[in-house]
Amino acid sequence: MKNKIYFDHSATTPVLPEVAEEMNRYYIDEWGNPSSLYQTGQSVKIKVDEARAKVADAIGADPKEIVFSGSGTEADNYAIKGAYRAKLKKGNHIICFGLEHPAVIEPCKYLEKKEGAEVTYVYPDKTGVLDSDAIEEAITDKTILITVMMANNVIGTIQPIKEISKIARDHKITFHTDAVQAVGNIKVDVDELGIDLLSMSAHKFHGPKGVGALYVRKGMSLNTLIHGGSQERGRRSGTENVAGIIGLSRALEIANKEIDFKKEHLSRLRDRVVKGVLDNIPDVSYIGDTKKRLPGNACFSFKYIEGESLVLHLDMAGIATSSGSACSSKSLEPSHVLLGIGMSAVEAHGSLRVTLGRSSTEEEVDEFLEVLPGVVDRLRQMSPFNAEKEEEYLDETEDHNIAHEHPDQHFSAES
Repeated sequence: MKNKIYFDHSATTPVLPEVAEEMNRYYIDEWGNPSSLYQTGQSVKIKVDEARAKVADAIGADPKEIVFSGSGTEADNYAIKGAYRAKLKKGNHIICFGLEHPAVIEPCKYLEKKEGAEVTYVYPDKTGVLDSDAIEEAITDKTILITVMMANNVIGTIQPIKEISKIARDHKITFHTDAVQAVGNIKVDVDELGIDLLSMSAHKFHGPKGVGALYVRKGMSLNTLIHGGSQERGRRSGTENVAGIIGLSRALEIANKEIDFKKEHLSRLRDRVVKGVLDNIPDVSYIGDTKKRLPGNACFSFKYIEGESLVLHLDMAGIATSSGSACSSKSLEPSHVLLGIGMSAVEAHGSLRVTLGRSSTEEEVDEFLEVLPGVVDRLRQMSPFNAEKEEEYLDETEDHNIAHEHPDQHFSAES
C-alpha cells in the first residue's frame, strides 16, 4: 500500500508525468542505438546530444564535459578511482569529508586497502558544516584528490564548496564533489564554484532511477572505469540508456526552473515542521545547521526511542519518513553522519529524517504534526529508557553513590 504522505524525498522522488511521457517515446518509437550509423540510430544520437547540452546548461558546463552513467554511485566511483589512478605519479593521498555518502567513502576505503592510497578523513563541527581550514591543514605534498559533498543526504547541511575548491586549485589538487542531493534542489554552477568533478543522479530530482552523470572539467585526466565499445567519448563504455538520459535531462530542466519556488516553498514547510516538532514534543534535538542546509530537510533526534521504530509506526499511519539514508537503512549500525558530528550512538539511533518535496503541502505537514506526538508518546511508554524510568535510575544511582561515599552514615541510618 502506498503511503498517503511521502516525506522521504532525499531517498528518491517520483518521476514527473511529463518526464515519463517523454521517456516513453524512446522505449517505443525512438528505440535506435545512438552508435549506429543509419538514420534510426543517428536520429536518437541527436536527441542524446541535445540532452547532454541541457544537462550541461543546467550546471554551467560545456556539453563535452558531461559523461552519462548508470547512477550517482557509478559517477562517484568513476571520479574517485579514475582521478586517483590517473594521478598516481604525483602522489597517493586523498582527503575525504568524513560525512560522505557510502558511494564516496567505500571507493576511498577500497583504494586504501587494494591500491595503496592514503586517505585522511576530515570532520565538521557539531552543526555538520566543514571548516575549510581543516582541508588546508590536511594537505600534504602527496595529496592528489579532495572530495567533499555539496549537501549531506542525512542532515541536509551545505558545505563551503567554493572556499574548498579554491584551496584545492591553489595547491593544484583535483577537487570532486558529490552533488547528488544538491543538483536540482539548489543553484549549482561548476565554474562559479571552481569544481573539477561533480556527480549527480536523476532520481533525486524527479527523474528515473538507474541514470546519473559526471561532470569532468576540460583537461581533467581520468582513468576509464568501464571498458568496452568506447561510448561517451571513450570515458564510459556501454550502450547508452537513451530513455534514462532523456528523462534525466528533462527532469533537471524542470527542476532548475523551479529552484526559486522550491527554496521558498520547502523552506516554509520545513520551518513549520521544525517548529511543530520542537514546540509540542519534549526531549527532541534539531540536527544540523539551521541556515546552511537544503530547504526541504529536517532531521531530529528523539530521546528514549529508536528511529527505526518511529519510522515503522509512522508508516502504519500512512506517512513515509526515514531514520537516515535509504542507502544504508538496513544496517543496524548508527548513522556515521550523526556519529561524525559528535552524537552518541544512542542519540544517533533516535534520529528521524523528514525531507519534503515539490508536491508537499501544508495539510500534509499538519497531519504529520498531529500524528507524530502520539506515536512518540506510545513508543516512549514502551521504552525501558523513558524519562520516568531514567529519573528512577538516576535516583537509584545517586543513592548507590551516597552509600559508597559515606558508608558509615548509610549503615547507621539503616540500624
